[in-house]
Amino acid sequence: MQLTSITRGFIGSLLTISLSLSATAQQPLSKTEVLTKQDTLRGTLNAERSWWDVTRYDISVTPDYETKTIKGTVTMSFKVTGKGNAMQVDLQEPMMLDKAEINGKSLKITREGNAFHIAINKALPVNSTQKILLSYSGKPTEAVRPPWDGGWIWKKDKAGNPWMSVACQGLGASVWYPCKDHQSDEPDNGASLSMTVPSDLVAVGNGRLIKKTPAGDKTTYVWEVKNPINNYNIIPYIGKYASWKETYKGEKGNLDCEYWVLEEDLDKAKQQFQQVKPMMECFEHWFGPYPFYEDGYKLVQSPHLGMEHQSAVAYGNRFMNGYLGKDLSGTGHGLKWDFIIIHETGHEWFGNNITTKDIADMWVHEGFTNYSETIYTTCQSGVTAGNEYLAGIRRNIQNNIPIIGQYGVNKEGSGDMYAKGANMIHIIRQLIGDDEKFRQLLRGLNKDFYHKTVTSAEVEKYINQFAGKDFSKIFDQYLRTVKIPQLQYQFLAGTLSYRWRNSVDGFDMPVKVKLDGTDTWLEPTPEWKTLTTPATSLEADKNFYIETKQQGS
Repeated sequence: MQLTSITRGFIGSLLTISLSLSATAQQPLSKTEVLTKQDTLRGTLNAERSWWDVTRYDISVTPDYETKTIKGTVTMSFKVTGKGNAMQVDLQEPMMLDKAEINGKSLKITREGNAFHIAINKALPVNSTQKILLSYSGKPTEAVRPPWDGGWIWKKDKAGNPWMSVACQGLGASVWYPCKDHQSDEPDNGASLSMTVPSDLVAVGNGRLIKKTPAGDKTTYVWEVKNPINNYNIIPYIGKYASWKETYKGEKGNLDCEYWVLEEDLDKAKQQFQQVKPMMECFEHWFGPYPFYEDGYKLVQSPHLGMEHQSAVAYGNRFMNGYLGKDLSGTGHGLKWDFIIIHETGHEWFGNNITTKDIADMWVHEGFTNYSETIYTTCQSGVTAGNEYLAGIRRNIQNNIPIIGQYGVNKEGSGDMYAKGANMIHIIRQLIGDDEKFRQLLRGLNKDFYHKTVTSAEVEKYINQFAGKDFSKIFDQYLRTVKIPQLQYQFLAGTLSYRWRNSVDGFDMPVKVKLDGTDTWLEPTPEWKTLTTPATSLEADKNFYIETKQQGS
């Protein structure tokens, strides 16, 4: 991310607008209209998931590049929040959950597709913290076109060295390790990732390197994050990496920044990654302090385009500005900065800091992060440039299905959550009418929902209360329908008549227009309203994503 997060083969010269749209989206979760029990098992907090809360993951993995297999263990710490005699752990076919143990005692396992049901031999005390040891192995789903499809990535660098990673947003972390694969349950006490790899390779993970242990022709690297983290953000990067460090003096003090790239690309990376500090300055000003000072910030070169892996952002944009050298807005502004650095880092605030409980509400991740591109363009080139960029990305909106998906079945909504979500946020900015207040709104979201999981309803309520205005109809219009509101108008005998059409019931969004070139605010409703004016022309302000239609024209 996506943003939304994010390729196999060079597509730069072939990139079209339609491909650009799909590229800015993260992996589709389910394109079938027929929902199955597997969708419900994954998407619902059922009786086997609701009585326990994950507090930490300690993951170990050993990949075998030649056979494309992996094996490892996960120690999953959890708090018992209720009574239960069975636990659902997710691990996708064809991976195998070989063993499950609590306190050294093996537990009975039965498989149901991508879910394993583990029988708990005796009731665990409520409010106690427990650990379950999960041993796993197999040949994980291979990502053919990452990150648009997910799985383990087995590639080689230009010199022929193995280069491995994972991209699994949407598809889910359970594609490669056993976990509670539901976005609402982040490990409150963080996670560690131990990778055992050939000693001529380097393994990079989220957070900070806490141990490196050589043993013959193998070396084990252990990385750790202290903060809560989304399952799909815990990612191994394994290859011929080189690195360097720098310090960014931010709002909370010194932020450690590390950069890990293939040895062959070190010089190009040192030049391109100079964009990080001005980006951090802009984003901290608008969104608040970087949310993971304890774990630091990293860009890690990846064998795919990019993804928002917390504190270890995946970067594969070929050290080019734009999106693989293209400007998704068509305005030229998007060629002044590196799309993957900006977009995927924006997710550290929206997606990683603030996370939605159900992926049906993923617009909170992608709409705000897409809008971070407009924010950065504004920081770099001014308000007019930011507005032009925002209007330019509308060409990527399809209005095919609503942005908010179906709840409880692990199903996201339309990819319009990116550009259309950002345009909705921009409209709200216009209606607030005070950029400093709008900035404090963005900072307030990140402060008050710091390291929390939320729903769209909670975010909508927060925005309404902070702004002191009711945007409910706007949220309904842009998030829950595919309709573009149409401002219909007519000039007749010194009177302007106007109304909303193609809108939800009671849609009453104010809109700024030019009447004979003069800025004027109108407050249309679905019923005709009139304004006495000598004007004979109307042009909608380009900061509003609407259509206009003159009656009788």
